Amino acid sequence: MLQPLLPVLLEQRIVLASGSPRRQEILKRIGLKFEVVPSNFEENLKKTSFAGPHEYAKATARGKALDVADRLYRQVQKPDLIIGADTVVSLGTDIIEKPADKEDAFRILKRLNATTHEVVTGVVLVVPSITGTKGYDTVEFHESTEVCFGDLTDEMLRAYVATGEPMDKAGGYGIQAIGASLVQGIHGDYFNVEGFPVYHFCKKLEQVYRERQESSAPETNKDS
Repeated sequence: MLQPLLPVLLEQRIVLASGSPRRQEILKRIGLKFEVVPSNFEENLKKTSFAGPHEYAKATARGKALDVADRLYRQVQKPDLIIGADTVVSLGTDIIEKPADKEDAFRILKRLNATTHEVVTGVVLVVPSITGTKGYDTVEFHESTEVCFGDLTDEMLRAYVATGEPMDKAGGYGIQAIGASLVQGIHGDYFNVEGFPVYHFCKKLEQVYRERQESSAPETNKDS
């Protein structure tokens, strides 16, 4: 879907406001060239202050993206696009992020075992402002995917925790690696479970660039 836009995007300065190896790999797969500038935003927002996991994920993604934007927009060569994202797992009304330690990872996986949970990614795009006095504009969206865990024994779960894979992942598992063996099925965007909703991102980016192109195009004189 990005193919018509790629010639333009490849000439621009694109920044990923995340150190996530998974997000970097996904964006490389679709042909984007970008630099990585990890955000210094402290991910400690109060979960109960938000209407749902999608609002929480978007708020965290916004914090990451704007932290990087506030630094880079002071430079002479400002970015043409900054991408911020945050992925969480939700079970019912509870938001589950990365485990604190191995016992926490086991506890999380035990909760997800034989249930269907939701993986939610909030994404915020920062682009130079074409109206007003503000230096940049933001575009926000989120994507949700349902994931069904199989019915696994405690021995299986502890063996998975022992691999070390759960420790840096929301929900305590990685679907792109050994954690795939825990998943019975999904409904929705697979890449969203990895950490970045490719289809929704491409669709939104195409829309943003098209609208900006249309708004900057000179008006034709109907009387001429």
